[in-house]
Amino acid sequence: MPAMVRMLLGLLVSLLANAIGLVVAASLLDDMELTASGFLVAVVLFTVVYAIAQPFLTQMAMTNVPALRGGVALIATLVALVITTLVTDGLSISGATTWVLASLIVWLVSLVGALLLPLVLVKNAVEERRD
Repeated sequence: MPAMVRMLLGLLVSLLANAIGLVVAASLLDDMELTASGFLVAVVLFTVVYAIAQPFLTQMAMTNVPALRGGVALIATLVALVITTLVTDGLSISGATTWVLASLIVWLVSLVGALLLPLVLVKNAVEERRD
């Protein structure tokens, strides 16, 4: 598979996984709102911020505090949520507990989605080729 196709599929999986993570968190948490009108912008912005923040934070952790490497994705999720809520009207979060839970839920659901979505996409592609 060409590198460009792999990159585009990776981007698609990230967008879908993050969208699912945001929707699940917003549906579970009363103090988190994801509006229908701002959904797409919030998902794209969240994904872009996360993609930029995660490698930057990983490098900082490796250089300064190696013990934090495992928590970098969770911190990047929090940073992406903060920036997304500041820049767009599509996502709002209030309360310290909601911020912590939203970060955990979005991170966990996005992680599971990023692991499972490629399997589903490959399975569907294989089934379509068989038909």
